[in-house]
Amino acid sequence: MKITKILKSALFTTALLFSAAASAYSPEELAKACKKPKFTDFNLTEYAAPENIEVAPESEFFIKISVWADPSTIKLTAKKQALDFKLESNNTFHKITAKLPASLNGDFVRIDVSAKVVTGCSDKDGWLIKIADKK
Repeated sequence: MKITKILKSALFTTALLFSAAASAYSPEELAKACKKPKFTDFNLTEYAAPENIEVAPESEFFIKISVWADPSTIKLTAKKQALDFKLESNNTFHKITAKLPASLNGDFVRIDVSAKVVTGCSDKDGWLIKIADKK
């Protein structure tokens, strides 16, 4: 009787350990589970052949970022220089609005944006534009 009780206890403990191990997340599973921020609706025309469309100097532009991104972690750069931006948030997205600096007129410029989510993962995106010379 006592051996049966010990055996049942050992089996229960073993089953409990296996179920805990089975429910643990591996680093690969955590990466899959992370919902990265999305960047959409960039309103300037990207530079691409054969159209080679240039944007107006000192243009204002905006980018929408998914609502699950932490607004305090949003970074915006043009040609690796930090840009000031205005942030508007609602219950479906964050919208950042900025203006192209006058110092970049006539240049090829990569606009980059990045953000993190509360769970810690992050993502970034970018667009190549050509700014026309100011006349």
